[in-house]
Parts: sequence; C-alpha cells; structure tokens
Amino acid sequence: MLDRVAGKWSIGILIAAAHGPVRFTELERSINGISRRMLTLNLRRLERDGLLVRTVYPTVPPKVEYGLTPMAREFHASLTGLVGWAERHRSAIAEARAAYDTAAQRGPDAG
Repeated sequence: MLDRVAGKWSIGILIAAAHGPVRFTELERSINGISRRMLTLNLRRLERDGLLVRTVYPTVPPKVEYGLTPMAREFHASLTGLVGWAERHRSAIAEARAAYDTAAQRGPDAG
C-alpha cells in the first residue's frame, strides 16, 4: 500500500483533490508533467484502493469529479506533516547530500 500512495503521481493527485471535488482536466493542469494515460491509471488505482470517490453526473457531456474518501483525508493530514518536514529540512538535506558527494569523489580512503 505504501508503494501505491507514495508513487510519483499519487501524492500529487491526493493533494490536488484535497480541496474538494476536482475534475479530470483540473487534475491534469495542476499536476506538472503527468500524461492523460498516467493520470487515468493512477485515478483508477486510487479509486480501487478506496482513496478516491469518482462521481459521474448524468449530463451531456458527462461531468466526472474526484474527491477524497475519509480514509484519504486522514492520509492527507499525515502527508501534510511529511511535506512540512521536508520543507523545513530541505537545506539540511541538500548540505548532507553535497558533503556525501564530496566525500565520495575523494574516494573511500580519504575519509
């Protein structure tokens, strides 16, 4: 399950849908770099996993909206904390990576 919700596109979809029902085209515009096919596949997976609800309105053309389930809202609260943590520690992580890369370039004996 963690692989599914931590996937490249799933988090973006869940964040975009957290502000209320959202249409496919709105999701497509708000998630940079996602293709229609990837969006469709991920929406179906998230719906199958019980994280999204797909509502089809009987209009012409059909109007379809996606919204978070209560389970997904709970996950979104945790995700918000994780995003906040990542933002607070972004510079420390970048510094650690740079130090690691510098040490790796010097070789294992440089120490």
